[in-house]
Amino acid sequence: MNHKSPVWEIIEGSGIYVNLSNIMMTTIAAAVVFIIAIICTRNLQMKPTGAQNFIEWVLDFVRNIIKSNMAWNDGARFHLFGLTLIMYIFVANMLGLPFAFIVDDYLWWKSPTADPLITMSLAIMVVALSHYYGIKLKGFKEYGKDFARPMWFLFPLKIIEEFSNTLTLGLRLYGNIYAGEILLALLAGSLAMSGVGGLIGAIIPTLIWQGFSIFVGAIQSFIFLMLAMVYMAHKVSHDH
Repeated sequence: MNHKSPVWEIIEGSGIYVNLSNIMMTTIAAAVVFIIAIICTRNLQMKPTGAQNFIEWVLDFVRNIIKSNMAWNDGARFHLFGLTLIMYIFVANMLGLPFAFIVDDYLWWKSPTADPLITMSLAIMVVALSHYYGIKLKGFKEYGKDFARPMWFLFPLKIIEEFSNTLTLGLRLYGNIYAGEILLALLAGSLAMSGVGGLIGAIIPTLIWQGFSIFVGAIQSFIFLMLAMVYMAHKVSHDH
């Protein structure tokens, strides 16, 4: 639990550091999603079979979420974004569940979403894109008027809301995944230190928590996508 992160200073004395574990794990998560996409779409057919069924089911799931939050004309452009987002976050949530890879007390293998820098970066990306598409689809003037609706004196609250949305979107995901990995580490530690009786007694809670963590990881990827589309809808829809 108290393992260090493999941090590297880009230029000595610059004070600019990067977390090598975060870079590695985000790259692995992206590679896994890319491989899944290639496998599921390499032999597309009018009547889907096998892996194509899976990717089409996920796309339908994402499409229904988007359709429930914004008009079809606005929402159709976000299908691939939503598909990529939910698949990436789910894979990232799952990476740290099977094991943790530690070298010289440095934690290398973990769920990238168990780090607040990663989840806050994802949240900032979503909120920034919502502003971008709001301006692109409504025009800067109409978009700016939304901050003064329904009454102009609510403008400061609208600004605070933007910051709070970013914080809650990122920290909710981080808190749930990080807490799950901490408990798994505690259970794994009890397995390592216990005798035969304790080993048998700790295996069952560990397996139960592993299953529950998979469920939590899936739910959190859904919640992140749902909130991302809600924020997007508030910026691009003319009825908000």
